[in-house]
Amino acid sequence: MNRTARLVMFAVAGGGVAALLVLAAFGLPHFGGAVHPYRDAAVPAAVRQVTSNVISSINFDLRGLDTLGEETIFLASVLAATVLLRAGDDEEERSPEGGGERVLETTRLFGYLFLPVTLMVGLLTVAHGALTPGGGFQGGVVLGTGIHLLYVAGSHRALDRVRPLPVFDYGEALGTGVFACYGVATALATGAFLANALPLGSFGELFSSGSVLLLSCAVGVEVASGVVVLLAAFLNQALAVHPKRDAGKSDPS
Repeated sequence: MNRTARLVMFAVAGGGVAALLVLAAFGLPHFGGAVHPYRDAAVPAAVRQVTSNVISSINFDLRGLDTLGEETIFLASVLAATVLLRAGDDEEERSPEGGGERVLETTRLFGYLFLPVTLMVGLLTVAHGALTPGGGFQGGVVLGTGIHLLYVAGSHRALDRVRPLPVFDYGEALGTGVFACYGVATALATGAFLANALPLGSFGELFSSGSVLLLSCAVGVEVASGVVVLLAAFLNQALAVHPKRDAGKSDPS
């Protein structure tokens, strides 16, 4: 397909999307109006599903299929970024040079002190996503970035010792797989994809909200693992990927 044909295809598709967006915008209710159908549906649904945090009820119950799509987009984005950040044909990977880190003692101290605190906050954010503001996405980001306080406080070598990348590669796939497999299982059992089919419990208890807790934890595993893999790719590109030593030499033959 030549350039002109691609531009024509883009113009037609883009024009159609733009027209739909404009029509949708003109069809929106006026700001500050008294009609809120989404709110009127979401709040009773959250109460019915024993989910204290209405936002989590929306993300993992009312629109769980959309959340699965967001998870898949995140998974694809991490995969694409790690592929792009691999060493090229004219590059090679070398072990990062150690022993030359210059870190302020106060930075090192606070990094080590806040590392377990940050990881605990991340775990609590994921586990209590159905009860309080938070959930799998937010807690996963806290966990994935929090572990890198070890790099800020110590060294890349210390981070490597506590961050086995193959485990996080599997964790990213596991989180997405649990989400999707639960949806397929409920579709076969109840006829509804991602139906809230688990015991609901009682308001205020940790094990309440049925599948909302399960799906929040699955997203937390997937997001935390994906963030670790993504940051590892960037750090590896910055610290371990170098031009080949013989890249500029001419072929003697």
